[in-house]
Order: sequence, then C-alpha cells, then structure tokens
Amino acid sequence: MPLTKRDCARLERQLIAALTEACETAKAEIPGFDWLTHTVDYSAFPQSLRVTWVFDTRANKALALSCGADQRMRELTATALHEAGIPPLPMERCVHVDCEEDCRLQHAGDWRARLARR
Repeated sequence: MPLTKRDCARLERQLIAALTEACETAKAEIPGFDWLTHTVDYSAFPQSLRVTWVFDTRANKALALSCGADQRMRELTATALHEAGIPPLPMERCVHVDCEEDCRLQHAGDWRARLARR
C-alpha cells in the first residue's frame, strides 16, 4: 500500500530528527566531517533512501575513510533509521560519502544538482 502524504510527512520528521542526532555525534567523533543530508523518493521507499555524509575537504574525507570512519557512519545511519522506524537497509547502498571541495569543483557548489545526479 502506498504511503499517504501524512505518512510521508511523519516519516520525514522522524528521519530528520534521527539523522540530526547522528550528525551531531559524528561531528564530535570524526575530524573533517561537516554535515549530512538525505534524499528519498517516497513512491519507492525505503529502497530509494540515500544518506550523504559530507566532509569539508578531499583530504579529510580520504583520511576518515582510511581510518575506518565509513564503518562508524554506517553504524550511525543504521541506528538513525532504526530510531525513525525504517526497516533495515543495506548500508553499502544507502550511505554515500562526499565532500564540499568536490561539489565546488564539479557542481559549482550546487548541492541540489549534485545530489540529483544520483
């Protein structure tokens, strides 16, 4: 059964609250991490959900990934989705890592365009 507008709005609020908590935790734990965002097409929910973790620079992104921070980001994402009442998803498809530097170079800083390309 498709989600109603009310269901989508409720899910969106729950998801934002849970991901905000994950974001604040990551800022304290992962050097160079700046913010995160999500995209979702509720007509293809939950498979369409993507969480993008954004670092300030390529160097900090590479350092974090080399130190295993991607595992921590997947854990924080999985916890946030669970808290939002979203069924378990394969984190390797759901979690993406990006950086401000690449967005500036490839999309002139336009995150909306960058995220839409996925």
